Amino acid sequence: MRLLLVEDDNHVAAALSAVLARHGFDVTHARSGEEALQALVPEGDVFGVVLLDLGLPDQDGYEVCGKIRKRTSTPVIMVTARSDVRSRIHGLNLGADDYVVKPYDTGELLARIHAVSRRSVPEDVSGGGDTALMLGPVRIELPTRQVSVDGSIVQLTRKEFDLLALLAQRPGVVFRREQIISEVWRTSWEGTGRTLEVHVASLRAKLRMPALIETVRGVGYRLVAPAA
Repeated sequence: MRLLLVEDDNHVAAALSAVLARHGFDVTHARSGEEALQALVPEGDVFGVVLLDLGLPDQDGYEVCGKIRKRTSTPVIMVTARSDVRSRIHGLNLGADDYVVKPYDTGELLARIHAVSRRSVPEDVSGGGDTALMLGPVRIELPTRQVSVDGSIVQLTRKEFDLLALLAQRPGVVFRREQIISEVWRTSWEGTGRTLEVHVASLRAKLRMPALIETVRGVGYRLVAPAA
């Protein structure tokens, strides 16, 4: 996922960018409100999330948030030292999707980033409509929860389908183990890690495509889209 980090402190930005990169994010750093707005012009890069520090040197962070919301529907997470409820409400009223107070736990920040990015994805992957995901010879029919390879139906369990559909929404993006467990099993990581490994192995075998789901050591998994 591409992420726009708006932070005027280069040391803070460098440290946070390194953490985000280790978790699969492609980070663009903007040092001011104006840089952030320039990065979000229609012909510019497409970002999955904007992480907006409110203490900017050139413009009020709240003002920048309002301008961002007029330009794009990209989720915005405000980052600030202001912890009072009135400040949070003001930020949310301006169009922010979430609000993180410094000092924050990195794990919580990552969870919030993933949460707001999920909200921006079209509705439930198993919902209605004619939506289908094509990954080379693999076709994933979201409404009917049917998967085929080169036209041949592959029988998957409910959790196998949910896992495949989650990864297939963003080919190439690394999904953390904790995030997958939360999304697919609706529980915490403890005691479920082995279950995830078994399901990944089963998917690789059933689809007869061992390289489709890549293990990212120490982080999680990502789907590698095969050639058509």
